[in-house]
Amino acid sequence: MPIRFTCPHCGNTTDVAEQYAGQSGPCARCNKTITVPPTGIAPLMYNQFPPKKPRSTATTILIILAVSLPVLLFCGGILAALLLPAIQAAREAARRANCTNNLRQIGVAMQQYRDKNGHYPPAYIADKNGKPMHSWRVLLLPYLGEQALYDQYDMNQPWDSAHNMALADRIPDIYRCPSDAASSNSITCYAMLVGRNAFSDGPTGRKTEDFADGLSNTIAVAENCGANIVWLEPRDLDADQMSFDFSATGGGEISSGHPTVVNVLFGDGRVHTLSKANDPDIAKSMSTIDGGEQAMPEQDFMIE
Repeated sequence: MPIRFTCPHCGNTTDVAEQYAGQSGPCARCNKTITVPPTGIAPLMYNQFPPKKPRSTATTILIILAVSLPVLLFCGGILAALLLPAIQAAREAARRANCTNNLRQIGVAMQQYRDKNGHYPPAYIADKNGKPMHSWRVLLLPYLGEQALYDQYDMNQPWDSAHNMALADRIPDIYRCPSDAASSNSITCYAMLVGRNAFSDGPTGRKTEDFADGLSNTIAVAENCGANIVWLEPRDLDADQMSFDFSATGGGEISSGHPTVVNVLFGDGRVHTLSKANDPDIAKSMSTIDGGEQAMPEQDFMIE
């Protein structure tokens, strides 16, 4: 049975013997190469449809990204979750080291104050009525490289006078712990231990010979977060009223913004990092100048 075939080039229609089905040859009219369709294929089937265009590189990249991006995001999220605690711990370690250095510089300044004045700085200077008027933090300014700030402070006016309070926001960085989320730029987190047998009794600056237990066994200054003490304010820790529970959150206790430890400065200028899980009785013994302790107790709560 002949196959009716139409040339896709010139449109010439002719009948081709069935034996030529699927074979190629020149068109009788235009002489262009044509292929006779196999038996059962409708005319004009061949050479009428353009070849498929190859998929572009950009499309391929988009498909790869669409498939891989969720996987990458998922894996990235897991990696971030694993690294976050380590990053936070490293940052806190740096803040704690900064806090330790602050206290160490305060200790050096106290030694320099003693060398010049013959005694350690008192917790405060009182007015003629015995009311606290100026803080030890102000007295140490010249020994902390803050002579210009000290010169602007008026010792003849109370700490909270308009003139002196204008300096409150100029708190030296050394009086602030990076881990303390203070409510104001004028708040300090370092307080002296004050009491009958503490580093200072308030208005009195003790001499080296007053420390019967030794300066290395007596806490001078400790972290005190949450008390909201303006650094100019002559207010500190009352050693006679404290529970010496370092994990307490009240403003009247030794406390810190560090997760499990507090930093304390001893009279000899050394800084120790103590665990909040302390024995209050041992901690209290470290607050007295004449409690009979001959050496720093080696306790598990002493970290450094």
